[in-house]
Amino acid sequence: MSDENNGIENTSNANSGKFDIQFSKGLAAFLAQQNISIAFTSYQTGRLYLIGHGPDGKLSLHEALYPQAMGVVGDSQRIYLGTLTQIVRMENVLGPDQLANNAHDKLYVPRNIQITGDIDIHEMGIQENGRIVFVNTKYSCLCEPSVSHGFKPVWKPEFISKLAPEDRCHLNGLAMVNRKAKYVSAVCKSDVVDGWRDRRHDSGIIIDIETNEIVAEGLSMPHSPRWHKEKVWVVNSGTGEIGWVDQAQKSFKPFAFCPGFLRGLDFHNGHIFTTLSKPRHGRFEGLDLDKRLKDKDADAWCGVQILSEGNGDVVQWIRFDGIITELFDIRVLPGVKNPLTLGPDSQEIRDFVTFEALT
Repeated sequence: MSDENNGIENTSNANSGKFDIQFSKGLAAFLAQQNISIAFTSYQTGRLYLIGHGPDGKLSLHEALYPQAMGVVGDSQRIYLGTLTQIVRMENVLGPDQLANNAHDKLYVPRNIQITGDIDIHEMGIQENGRIVFVNTKYSCLCEPSVSHGFKPVWKPEFISKLAPEDRCHLNGLAMVNRKAKYVSAVCKSDVVDGWRDRRHDSGIIIDIETNEIVAEGLSMPHSPRWHKEKVWVVNSGTGEIGWVDQAQKSFKPFAFCPGFLRGLDFHNGHIFTTLSKPRHGRFEGLDLDKRLKDKDADAWCGVQILSEGNGDVVQWIRFDGIITELFDIRVLPGVKNPLTLGPDSQEIRDFVTFEALT
């Protein structure tokens, strides 16, 4: 890893190959001022990344190996992560006044792994009862974990005639409202195997799963719907835009453009967080995003951008070059300064044992 921009500490416990990272000058101070850290994922490199700020004022980037790391959700004490064949629950094992390595205020350790099989898990949410709900993209449905099986289907779009491992509509994103699954995004309404491939340009939809109503249509590869300030926000990935849904018109209202294929969306204290990927050969190419980049004489990014919720301006950013070209999901971790995590197959976790007090 290159840190030519100075001021970043790499505490990675997995070698993800050579990459360069650049970041905006005020990012460390911004994270400190907001009292947050950021978690984001890359299924391409199979990593969960955590970025925080250390007591020395430097950024701290930590990564852990999780094959095909996708949806991530959590808070200061617990993180859930969807991977190639698993849903992983990580717990912070540090007390309020404890530090790991004299610098890290949170240490997330895998404590439970639900084996799902390869079902192409995308985004996830935590329900009011504490159970996880997740998007099963391969089977075109929403699911919960099952005690005895790979998953328990809880909802499918009305236009999907049967559950089959065919990724028919590319169901991908999930918005929770009052800790209940409420809205999902899909690339189209196709009911045939891989049917979404040829409908990437303008067939994207947002569905209210309680009513089965399509509340927005005509989008281009939408991802990551989020309920925020009484609106459904979403990234229109095929155009590189963040915006919100006008449910009366069933349309997408652009708010800001970012130079990349967008996925993942979160909000905190007047700011919008999203990840950008470089267009992948084939399914990400040939979209309106290509023209938008050409018109702006810009190259696609891989990284994170943090925008002002007021005017859409980019206030902070992280940019990757090299082996990392695609990111997926992003979550803000409020009240977390400088987090670490141990991967389930790391050398460190073999000898890392904690236990509850004897009562």
